[in-house]
Amino acid sequence: MRVVFWTGFWVFLADQLSKFLVVHVLNLRSLMEIDVIPGFIAFHMAWNDGINFGLFSQDGDYGRWILIGIALLISAGVLWWVQREQPRRIGLIAAGLLVGGALGNVVDRLLYGAVADFMNVTCCGIHNPYAFNVADIAIFLGAVMLVFLPAEKET
Repeated sequence: MRVVFWTGFWVFLADQLSKFLVVHVLNLRSLMEIDVIPGFIAFHMAWNDGINFGLFSQDGDYGRWILIGIALLISAGVLWWVQREQPRRIGLIAAGLLVGGALGNVVDRLLYGAVADFMNVTCCGIHNPYAFNVADIAIFLGAVMLVFLPAEKET
């Protein structure tokens, strides 16, 4: 469980620190957009009160609390799975990525009422309207690792 804890801790810390720096220190909250590498990477402020890509957005507090509850249940389920199955190190890292990312987004919902998304990658003349954050990257990587890399116990 130490691997899960430390992976989750560093993901959570990186997520919250990056959000604080970009949203508050660089003042993205007011500027709304900052070109980092023009035509490729930009910081674009987006408050996501739904799940990925704004799906299931809710205007009320009710939806926010449902999404917080779902994230906490999924995190608890992942921790239960780790305790029960005792996967190899790659499974522990994947679990830490999922839990750390989920908790990072939960804190946003508690503090702001929505998740602070700010990274936007555009390439080759195709405009990407979506923004994401470090927690989203960790959740995606953790899920991909659990699906495509064997996490079962070593024999």
